[in-house]
Amino acid sequence: MAKTLALVFGIVFVVVGILGFVPNPIVGHDALFHTNSVHNLVHLIIGIVLLIGAGAGEGLSKTLLLVIGVVYLLVAVLGFLAVDETGKGMILNLVAINKADNLLHLVLGVVFIGAGRLK
Repeated sequence: MAKTLALVFGIVFVVVGILGFVPNPIVGHDALFHTNSVHNLVHLIIGIVLLIGAGAGEGLSKTLLLVIGVVYLLVAVLGFLAVDETGKGMILNLVAINKADNLLHLVLGVVFIGAGRLK
């Protein structure tokens, strides 16, 4: 199951990473989810790592899902601290985020951890 979930999430993250570089209303500079080039590259890298994990086996897929889940929870906390009164902010002065990103990162953290713990 972890291999399948890593494959699906990997494909979604690669697509989202690519979409971030194309003007659209969902992911980008003035979109629902505020991103910049670094944020888009992070999505691409996570997607590629998940695809590699899915190809390598169930054990690695589980580990990657768990690790990425924990990282996303940390990113959510950092994001909630970084957002200013405009609703936008930067994590470590590198990754552009907004309130919607923070909520999504929180949900993704929980979902990834749950996916990594499935039997």
